[in-house]
Amino acid sequence: MTTTDLVTEIPCRQLVDIELPTEVAGLHDLAYNLWWAWSSEARLLFSSIDSDAWTRYRNPVQVLLNVERNRWERLIDNDTFMDSYVSVQRAFQSYLKSSNPTWFQRRFPDYSDRPFAYFSMEYGLHQCLAIYSGGLGVLSGDHCKTASDLGLPFVAVGLLYRSGYFRQAIDADGFQQHIYPEYDFTRLPIRPAMEARGRDVIVRVPFPDREVAARVWVAQVGRVPLLLLDTDLSENDPADRPITNVLYVRGREMRLAQELLLGIGGVKVLAALGIEPAVWHINEGHSALLQLERLRRSIETRGQSFDEALLEIRRNTCFTTHTPVPAGNEQFDRSVAARYLEPWVKPLGTDLERIFGLGEADHGEADQPLNLTAFALRTSSYANAVSRLNAEVADGMWRHLFPQQPVEEPVIEPITNGVHLPTWMGPEIRSLFRRRYGSEWLDALMEPTGWDFIQEVADEELWLAHQAQKERFLRFVRSHLREQYARHGRPPDDLREISNLFGADVLTIGFARRFATYKRAGLLFSDLHHLRQILCQQEQPVQVIMAGKAHPADRPAQELIQHIYKLSQESDLHGRVAFLENYNIRMGRLMVQGVDVWLNTPRKPLEASGTSGQKAAVNGVLNCSILDGWWPEGYNGENGWAIGDDSDPTEDWLQDQKDAGSLYQALEEKVVPAFYDRGESSLPSRWVAMMKSSIATIGPRFSAGRMVREYAERAYIPLAAGRAGE
Repeated sequence: MTTTDLVTEIPCRQLVDIELPTEVAGLHDLAYNLWWAWSSEARLLFSSIDSDAWTRYRNPVQVLLNVERNRWERLIDNDTFMDSYVSVQRAFQSYLKSSNPTWFQRRFPDYSDRPFAYFSMEYGLHQCLAIYSGGLGVLSGDHCKTASDLGLPFVAVGLLYRSGYFRQAIDADGFQQHIYPEYDFTRLPIRPAMEARGRDVIVRVPFPDREVAARVWVAQVGRVPLLLLDTDLSENDPADRPITNVLYVRGREMRLAQELLLGIGGVKVLAALGIEPAVWHINEGHSALLQLERLRRSIETRGQSFDEALLEIRRNTCFTTHTPVPAGNEQFDRSVAARYLEPWVKPLGTDLERIFGLGEADHGEADQPLNLTAFALRTSSYANAVSRLNAEVADGMWRHLFPQQPVEEPVIEPITNGVHLPTWMGPEIRSLFRRRYGSEWLDALMEPTGWDFIQEVADEELWLAHQAQKERFLRFVRSHLREQYARHGRPPDDLREISNLFGADVLTIGFARRFATYKRAGLLFSDLHHLRQILCQQEQPVQVIMAGKAHPADRPAQELIQHIYKLSQESDLHGRVAFLENYNIRMGRLMVQGVDVWLNTPRKPLEASGTSGQKAAVNGVLNCSILDGWWPEGYNGENGWAIGDDSDPTEDWLQDQKDAGSLYQALEEKVVPAFYDRGESSLPSRWVAMMKSSIATIGPRFSAGRMVREYAERAYIPLAAGRAGE
């Protein structure tokens, strides 16, 4: 590993030839750095090269591969294009090699250059790199982007999935279809890591009775390298090549194989590249088995006992738990896990029971499964959850693992999630801040007072900015539905009618997230008669736009999608309810920027944090949410609405009934009247005041800038200095 200025550079091998004229040669490096994913100017530049290809792929590598020579000649002769190219290149190079110290350099001027290593099962960076499924992946992506913005010495590790998660199609009967495309890695903004002798970096991971080889790919995220392991190699047995095919594969043993590869293979990758992390960050339990390889290395290189090595690796490990939901706390039957752990007994100088003991949830039963959350907690010295409420719940769930911990000291602390502002803030809202603060707008918003400016913006100016983003989203909705219904065989008149639906003057509620059962996507539809009364008023109509994927193994969630889709086709709800298929980052970005209200209805206290509502809030979209996850920390009575109250949950059916009644009441008595209260100015002044409050109060507290600074100050630096727990 070499460090040039602020950028961690890992040599990569170029797989495809992209022939570029000398005048625009810088497009090559720009295309292979995902900085463009949060630079609207860079994306516009690539779109101007070939708008059709950009619309089809939204991937600059694919765009550049398709450009013909005569097209380049016309572009180079176009002053507008060349001015844009020079401007974007200047901004890109300035970002990578800034002459000004970054936040991290200013805050910790004496820190050495040993990086913080971050492991996650998924990363949501951009829709063209489909290695994410939902909130955990998008959070990981935002963490990497923000670590780059702040100048942290940082490296991330994950898996490169040949077929990603899955593409969702909704058929004419409302059934979710699962499509697993095979991505051509040579046409994505990633490249294989290269050894000094010009060969691919390959690591080998011990599996029962064999080794599995993995190639290392690099996705450069601004200043941060993301290292991705891929087992689809000819030297592997055909049965092992699919290990990295599908994210969150259904089969339990294959899932364990993936997580062993991520953890063990990830440690080996860093060693192969000469990277010695100062801190190891296990983001959710999926990667916790990396500690096995770290234990082995400590025992073999330092001659330590198992206990000494365990103490050694704990000192500089932090662990983030994201959910109290059982499915998110990965565990494996003892019989399955034993096959994969047995090879580690000899190198660790211990027995299988001791290894299993690290992963026992300690609920008293015999032959407990291997629980990766428990394993991560026992092998870390700092643990956090992702909101205050989530930390209270998680601490209560796992405190029994540490009986010596004083009652007044939490086992699990809160670091509430946040969102990467340049990725999620819409262009018109962002331009308000850029006009005030110029190119340093993001630095200005690092300070809480920087957000106060929004209160000075004229009501009409903010409303027009919001309406522009709303109209962009609704154009997308109509186009998306037209394509979806055309595939269903709808007649031309039906497709033509879509142009007249979902107007920008109608109150628009958005709901988009994974369709996990506890998120209660169906709560809004609990009383259809009552809902119809709310949506179908002639003078104050409401429209609801929903999206989200159900895991292929989650039949109840798939049935709920079908139910909502069928409701959207009923005559009185057609044009009032829509379900958009194939939820992805682009759709999510347009939604949080363009709806009026963001709806969140989880069953309390199962929502760990949630970040979609934060993304909506910084765009002036008002949250209407259960007081769960991050919302109890953000809600102040003037920046959105609360569903239900702070009382402890009761039986599920009763809680659902109470929360549905509270939701309908909030919509009827507060949300709808506020939106349509226009007065003499034709502006919803009361609504705009709440929009300003939403941006000013939620923006500074729930940005990823604040989140990553907390990780640096409370976890990374203390762990690197051996001061964990201070």
